[in-house]
Amino acid sequence: MRATAKDLRFKSKELIESVNRGEEVVITFRGKPCARLVPYREIIKQPVKNELFGIWRDNDTTGNVDEYVRDLRKGRF
Repeated sequence: MRATAKDLRFKSKELIESVNRGEEVVITFRGKPCARLVPYREIIKQPVKNELFGIWRDNDTTGNVDEYVRDLRKGRF
């Protein structure tokens, strides 16, 4: 579906309802596409526990990252 910037201003409720139904709405400004309204979907990232990178990956003293960081912070907190 295409809509103008004026439609977005005055008919935003209808456009949001269209998006909720799964439609994609392309917003045009002066006849040129400039934005897209798409349905929101949650992206769930799985945290990677204890993954090291760079020079720390090959360092043997950091076998358990949680313990290593706690030891570093003992004096500060």
